[in-house]
Amino acid sequence: MCEHQPRCPPAGAPDRDAARVVTAHPEQGWSLLCNGVVVFDDDGEILPDGRIVDSPRTLQFVVCTA
Repeated sequence: MCEHQPRCPPAGAPDRDAARVVTAHPEQGWSLLCNGVVVFDDDGEILPDGRIVDSPRTLQFVVCTA
């Protein structure tokens, strides 16, 4: 999809979020990058193949019972 130089990282690359924004919808909380990745304001992502990448900020809680 990327046609500019230097090319943006592909959707499968670890730095895929460095791709240029093609369409931004801040009022809806998402943007489409030129590599086909949809990024959300909460840092979640949808890759072009439909896989969902959860936000790295997702907290995991441990419940301890005594």
